[in-house]
Amino acid sequence: MNGKEKACRACRFLIEEGDKCPNCNETSFTTFWRGYVVILKPEESEIAKRMGITKTGKYALRLSR
Repeated sequence: MNGKEKACRACRFLIEEGDKCPNCNETSFTTFWRGYVVILKPEESEIAKRMGITKTGKYALRLSR
């Protein structure tokens, strides 16, 4: 599947370990996600703007559950 990465249900940020999202501080995650995008310069990225992303990082494209 996606290894051991899990996606934050609130902001879709992907992490490998921990119980709190470093991006938005939420604690609800899912391991059922598909596809990802890496945002390096959110202020210059059209994808980041469309997804509402303001911080650099790896984000899931679709959450399944």
